Amino acid sequence: MYQPVSLFVGLRYAKAAKGNAFISFISFFSIAGIALGLMSLITVSSVMNGFEQSLKTAMLDLIPHVQLRHTSNSGDNTELLKKLRDNKQVKRIQPYLTSDVILQTNKELLGVRLQGVFSGYSNPVEQHIYSGSSTRMENSKYQLMISRYLSSKLGVGVGEEIRVILPDVSSYTPLGRIPMQRLFTVAAIYDSNSEADTALAFADGKSLARLMRRIDSAKYDVSITLHDAFALSDFYLENPQLKRDFDIDDWQSQQGTLFAAVAMEKRIMSFLLGLIVIVAIFNILSALSMMVREKQGEVAILQTLGFTPQMIGRVFMVQGLYNGLIGTMIGVVFGILVANYINEILAFTGLSLLGGASLPVVFSQSGLLTMALVSILMSFIATLYPAKKAASVLPAEVLRYE
Repeated sequence: MYQPVSLFVGLRYAKAAKGNAFISFISFFSIAGIALGLMSLITVSSVMNGFEQSLKTAMLDLIPHVQLRHTSNSGDNTELLKKLRDNKQVKRIQPYLTSDVILQTNKELLGVRLQGVFSGYSNPVEQHIYSGSSTRMENSKYQLMISRYLSSKLGVGVGEEIRVILPDVSSYTPLGRIPMQRLFTVAAIYDSNSEADTALAFADGKSLARLMRRIDSAKYDVSITLHDAFALSDFYLENPQLKRDFDIDDWQSQQGTLFAAVAMEKRIMSFLLGLIVIVAIFNILSALSMMVREKQGEVAILQTLGFTPQMIGRVFMVQGLYNGLIGTMIGVVFGILVANYINEILAFTGLSLLGGASLPVVFSQSGLLTMALVSILMSFIATLYPAKKAASVLPAEVLRYE
C-alpha cells in the first residue's frame, strides 16, 4: 500500500474506470483542455520568441546600440574610448557617420538613412549580403549597399548607379543654393529580413564624410555595439561619464517602440491562450465537485474507518492534482514537439509562408518551466473548494438511511 494513505486512495479514485460517465467525460476533457492549452501556449510563445530573437539579431546588429555625439565639452576622449573597448559588455566600437538622404533613380525617389562603413572595422551588414560584395565598397569611392527591398523599389541592381541627395548639406552654384548630391554605384545588396531593410542603406565612410563635409575624422560620432542590446541600463550605470562628455542616442529611442509592440503582442497572445488552460482548470473543479457528491457514502465510510477531515480533503486534492499533472505533462511534451517541427507540419498540411520563409522557433527554458508550474498550481487551487466540501461531510447524516 502507498504511504500516506490519502495518496493511495486519491490515486485509486483518479485511475478508477468505474463511476459516473458524465464525471469521467468532464475529467477527460479537463486533462485534454490543459494539454491543448499548454501545447498552443508553448508553440505560440516559442514562435514569438523566435521572431523577437530574429528581429533583435537582424535589426539591432545593423544599427548602433549606443551612439555618442561629440559636444563642445568633449575634449580628448582617447582614454575613455580605450576603456570602452576593454569593457566586457562591448562587442565592438567604431566611427559612426550617418545622414538622412534621398535616393533617386529614373523609377523612384526614396528617403532613407545612409550609414557609413569604414575599412579596418567590422562590417555588421557583411553576414546579410544577398548579392555583390562589400569588398568593392571598401576599396572604391562612392559605393553603396542597399537592401533587396530598396533594390526592388528603386529598380536597380549591383553595378548600377543611384543619385544620393543630402537635403541637410548644400552648396552654392550659379543657380543658387542646392543640396549636395552625387552618383553612387551599387556595390552590394543585403537582406536582413527586418524593418531596417525598408529605410537603411550603407555607403563607404570616406565618401559619405566627403559628401557631408566632415573632414575631421576625430569628430566622427562613435558607434557602440553591445553583446546584449537589452543591457543598456547596466552599461550606462557602469559608464556614467558618457552622459557628461557626449550627447547620447541609443536603439531604444530609435526602435524601442517596435520591440515594445512585439513584447506586448507576445503577452496578449499568451494571455488569450492561457484562458484555454483556465477553462480546463474549471473543468477539474466541476468534475471534483460532482465526484464529492457522488462519493459521499464512500467518504462517510472512510471517516468511520478513521480518516480525519484533513485526510479526506487530501484524497480529493490528489485526484485533482493527478488530472492537472497528466494534462501538464502531455501539453509540455506535445508543445515542444509541435513547436520544434512547426515548419514541417505547415509544409505537410500545404500551408506556407509568403516567399517560402520558415517560422523561427526559440525555446525559453524558464518560460516552459513557468508555464508548467503555473498550470500545476492552478490545478491545485481548483481542488481546494471540492476538498473542503468533502472534508465537511458528516458521516451520521450520510449513513442515516443506509
